[in-house]
Amino acid sequence: MADKMLDRLEAMLLRIEEIDRLLCEDEIVSDITKLTALNKERASLQEPVDAYKKYKKMDEDLKDALVMVNDPDPEIEEFARESIKEIQAAMPALYDELKIMLLPKDPNDGKNIVCEIRGAAGGDEANIFAGDLFRMYSRYAEAQGWKIQVMDSNPSDAGGFSQIIFAIKGDNVYSKLKFESGAHRVQRVPVTEAAGRIQTSTATVLVMPETESINIEIRNEDLKIDTYRSQGAGGQNVNKTESAVRITHIPTGIVVSCQVERSQIQNREIAMEMLRARMFAQKQAEQDAKIGSERRLKVGTGERSEKIRTYNYPQNRVTDHRIGFTLQKLDRVMEGDLDDILNALINADQQDKMEQEAKKYND
Repeated sequence: MADKMLDRLEAMLLRIEEIDRLLCEDEIVSDITKLTALNKERASLQEPVDAYKKYKKMDEDLKDALVMVNDPDPEIEEFARESIKEIQAAMPALYDELKIMLLPKDPNDGKNIVCEIRGAAGGDEANIFAGDLFRMYSRYAEAQGWKIQVMDSNPSDAGGFSQIIFAIKGDNVYSKLKFESGAHRVQRVPVTEAAGRIQTSTATVLVMPETESINIEIRNEDLKIDTYRSQGAGGQNVNKTESAVRITHIPTGIVVSCQVERSQIQNREIAMEMLRARMFAQKQAEQDAKIGSERRLKVGTGERSEKIRTYNYPQNRVTDHRIGFTLQKLDRVMEGDLDDILNALINADQQDKMEQEAKKYND
C-alpha cells in the first residue's frame, strides 16, 4: 500500500479512536452541537476505517502464513499455502475498495434534484423525445423508490413537452443522475414523418441539486414577481384566479414559473425552489470553469453543444459518447432500465478521480 495512502488511513484510525474518547466526556455529552458534529465526523470515517482494519488483519495473517508454510508438519504447511492463496486473492479487491473510499466526496451526492428537460433541435419530434426522456427518468425513479413532483411544464400539441421541470426526491438521487446533464440525441423515424425517413433530433437535460435557503442568498428586492392565470384545457380545468407565478431574479436574469398547484402560495414556494436550484447550478458552473479539470467526465450544463448520448431506435442502440459506452437494449433503457449506463458513468468518474489521486501520491 502506498505510504501516503497508508498514512492517511492511519490518521483516520487514530482520529476515530480520539472521537470515541471525546464522546465519553461529560463536557461533550452535554453540548448537543459538539456531540452532533463528532458523531457526524465519526460516521464519515467509519466505513474506510473498518475496511482498513480488515486490510491490516489480512496483512498480518499473510505474514503469519508465510512463516507457517515452512513448518515441518505437512498439514500446517498445506493450511498455510491455502491461506496464502486466499489472502493474496482477496487483498487487491479490498485495496481497490479503499482507494474508492478515499476519493474526494461530492457534497451534493446525497441531495434531491431539480431536473429540466427541453425539446431542442427537431421541432415536434424534439418535444416528443423530451416527453420520452421524462418518462424514462420517471420509470427509473419509481424503480428506485423515489418520489417525483412536476414543478412546471409546457406540453406540446404533437405530444411530449417543449419544457418540463420536475423534482426527484429520495436517497442519493444526485449521485445517480448528476451526469445526465447535456444534449441527448435521438435517431428514429418520427411519428410526424410520412415518408419513413430517419430524423435526428435533440432534447437538453439539466440536473441541478436541490438547495436549501441557507445555501443561496436571495434578496426580496432582487425579485420581480408576476402572477397570471394558469393555462388549462378549457372548461372547468381553467383556473379563474391568478394562481400561476413567474419570478425573475433581476441580477442574473434567471426566470422561473410555476402553475401546477391551485394555490398561488404553493406555486410561489415551488418557483423559489427552482430559482435556488438554478442559481446554485449557475454558481457551480462558474466555479468549475475557473478551476478547470483534467477529468474526461464532468457534470454538464445542459447546453446543446454538449451532446452526451445518442439513442438510435433502428439499431436498438444507446451510446454514451463521453466514455464510449454502448448498449444494444435501447427498448429497455427507455423503460427506465438505466443501471448499466449510470454505473458505467460512476465507475468512469471514480477511475478519473483515482488517476488524479495517484498523481498526488506520486508527487
